[in-house]
Order: sequence, then C-alpha cells, then structure tokens
Amino acid sequence: MFPIIMAGGAGSRLWPLSRPMYPKQFLPLADEQYSMLQQTLARLEGLSYQPPLLICNEEHRFIAAEQLRLMEAQHGGILLEPCGRNTAPAIALGALRATADGDDPVLLVLAADHYIGDVGAFQQAVKCGQDAAEAGYLVTFGIRPTHPETGYGYVQAGEGNRDQGYAPVAAFVEKPDRATAEHYLDQGGYFWNSGMFMFRASRYLEELAKSRPDILDACRRSMAHVDQDLDFLRIDAAAFEACPSESVDYAVMEHTESAVVVPLEAEWSDVGSWSAVWDVNEKDAQGNVSHGDVALHEARDCLAYSQSRLVSLVGLENVMVIETKDAVLVAHRDRAQEVKQLVASLKAQGRSEVTQHREVFRPWGKYDCVDMEARYQVKRITVEPGHKLSIQMHHHRSEHWVVVSGTALVGIDGEEQLVTENQSVYIPLGAQHFLANPGKIPLELIEVQSGAYLGEDDIVRFEDRYGRQ
Repeated sequence: MFPIIMAGGAGSRLWPLSRPMYPKQFLPLADEQYSMLQQTLARLEGLSYQPPLLICNEEHRFIAAEQLRLMEAQHGGILLEPCGRNTAPAIALGALRATADGDDPVLLVLAADHYIGDVGAFQQAVKCGQDAAEAGYLVTFGIRPTHPETGYGYVQAGEGNRDQGYAPVAAFVEKPDRATAEHYLDQGGYFWNSGMFMFRASRYLEELAKSRPDILDACRRSMAHVDQDLDFLRIDAAAFEACPSESVDYAVMEHTESAVVVPLEAEWSDVGSWSAVWDVNEKDAQGNVSHGDVALHEARDCLAYSQSRLVSLVGLENVMVIETKDAVLVAHRDRAQEVKQLVASLKAQGRSEVTQHREVFRPWGKYDCVDMEARYQVKRITVEPGHKLSIQMHHHRSEHWVVVSGTALVGIDGEEQLVTENQSVYIPLGAQHFLANPGKIPLELIEVQSGAYLGEDDIVRFEDRYGRQ
C-alpha cells in the first residue's frame, strides 16, 4: 500500500487562523500538539505501507518538510504542484510516480486536513478497502451520516453483495438541501463522500485514460522529467499549468463501472469551518472549547481561540472568538459558513491579512513583523541552528540587527564576524550581506529596517541554499 497525502487547499472558512500562506492542514485544530497533516500521517501507524508521497503547493514546501522532520516521519518525497488543478490531476501525478519503476501498488489517497477520532475503525476500513482495490475495484470511503448534513456530497450504496464489507456505488449525489438530506438519513444506504479513496495505481490510470485522457496526457508530460531537490520533487510547470482542473469524483469515480463504497464510522470530519472545530474538540462542563490564554465567565457552548494574548468571554452563548496577532474574528456559531463571504470581501479590499499572518515562516526559521510605519519596520527574526539566510542586498533599505539570544554569523561585503547577545551590527543600503546561525540553539534577533521602500520584493539574492530565486 502506497499512501498519497494531498496537502493542498486554503481553508478560507477557518480565517483568520487559516490563510493561503499557512492553511489549515498545517495547523493544530483538533490537537494541541500536532497539525492536521501530522495527525494524518500518525494514523497510518500500525498499517503495512510504503513511505507516503506528500503532494503540496510549491509555496508550502518548507512548512510541509519541517512538519515531517519534527515528527521524524519516513516519506517518499514531497511532490510540488506549480499550481492547483484539483484532485484528479494530483492523484494522477501520484499514480505515475508510484508506477515509474514498474511497480503497481494500491494507492491510499488521503486528504491532509481531515479529523478521524476512531483510528482503529479507520484502519479496519482501510484493510477492507485494500482487499477491494486488489480485486480491481476503485474504492471510495463513505461516512455513515449522523445528522442531515447539507455541506457534504453523498454516495448511494447499491444492492450488491456486501458480505466483504463493501458495496457497489449506485450514485454520487451533490450537496442536498435540508429536506433531501433528512430523506437520505431516514432511508439509509447514503453516506457522506469523505474524499478518501483506494485503488491500484494502474486501475486509476486506466479509468482516467477512458474518461479524461486530456488530464492523463497533461500529467504524463508533467512527469516526463522530475527534478529532485532535497526532499522535493519538481515537475514540468508549463505542462501542468496546461492540465484541466477537475475533481477525481467528476473525472473518474462517476464514470467507472468498478466503483465501490466502504462504510466508515470513525468520528470523521473535514474540519471545514469553525463550528466543526468546536465539534471535534474536547469541551468543558459548559460546552466550551478553549485554546490558548482564555478566561470564561458565564459562557456556554462557545469557542475561544487565542494565539497571542488573553481572550475573555462573559455572558455569551454559541459565540466564536478567534484571535491572531493581526486579526480577531467574532461570530455566532450558526453563521460559521459565512466566514468565507467575509474573507472574499476582505480580499476585494486588498487586505494583506487575508493572505498571510504577521508571523511568516521561511526555510531557515521565521520572522514576526512587530511594528511598521512609512519609513521603518521592526521584525523579530528566528534562525534555526545550522541554517543560513541567502547572500543578498537591498536597493531601498538599510538594516540594524540586535541579537537577543544565541550567536549570529554575519557577513557584510565579504567580511565575516560573530555577533552575540546584546551586541548589534549595521548593514548599509546596497551592501551584500548574510545572516547565519552557527550555534546549537535558535538565534533570536531584532531587525530594524529603515528606508523609502520596505517590501519583501526588495531582495536581490546572489546565493541561496534553499533554491529560491
């Protein structure tokens, strides 16, 4: 079995915590310690499988690699999509990669942003799905509904032999209205479409060739030459950008005559909104879910999420308060789906808070923009041990670095020096410079930029160990 973990997507309904530059699959939404991606990998333990292939966007590559490193996860590489083209092409890339050396494994396709409470039930369903996939079927996992949900598509099971734990798919159904969802629940035989699949790699490629040969041809051209850089697998960007965008349901599963559904009862959620975050987390005696520095008084059935400061709720019911360093969301739990409309409005206004956090992660560490005005900017920079920023220069700004903790190796116009705690160094406008952490602990420093233009695009890189332009 060869797992393919799909880690694309933006999760806009989980703003302000989830943003395109740091989306929900990399956030600890259902666990205080592990991100959704890390939990997805962890629930494979106990199964027999090859090191999984992770598929993610180019801009998220260093976040994904760092999260894999932190949990010491064995993997088969991180395949980078130059642009989003939905699930059918992504799975095709994984299938082509899996068969490149003549192998033909069973693929277990998982989304990196799902919550599954009962890991044992999940693994039992996977074993059943593997039996079906080895018999030539294309498997989808159907979640047995617990309520008339209108936010999911449904899979209708047919009347075929179910003795082996799976049934033929009679139909895939779009997201229903409330009355239809209630009918599905009363009638039985309808399951939520989980977006998880199993099939032999060659069978998926065979069915894709029948129903969408244009997608398969574009993916083959994309994979004709794969460049490997550290853990990253880069494909032909131009060829993939020419690929049509389509989901695996529309491209393959609704057309094949070999689709079967494996029922799954495992406390599943796609964690697609803040109300879903409230659903999957542990609650106090008053039904409240709290994360971070939170104080509650006479509050009931609320969600309070604090990232950087004390958040207090008094006398509220069914309210969500989500605090980050640069934005606060307050909403009724019943209106959680409307966060997406709010984000669209903010995006139309050109608000930077829609795209990225104040704290920005880089392959060498991270920085936090503490303060900014017209001609100056103050950042707190963290450089991980053994890492180095690119050799670079700026046309419009000078910089002043003050080391808070650790030791910095600083190069300015070819001259190198060590700068330790409570020491500082000045980098003139136009000087070629670099910053590195030669020590064993994280390097923390304060950077004060001053100049006429302070944008991140005022960087001319001469040398970069991470392959950035």
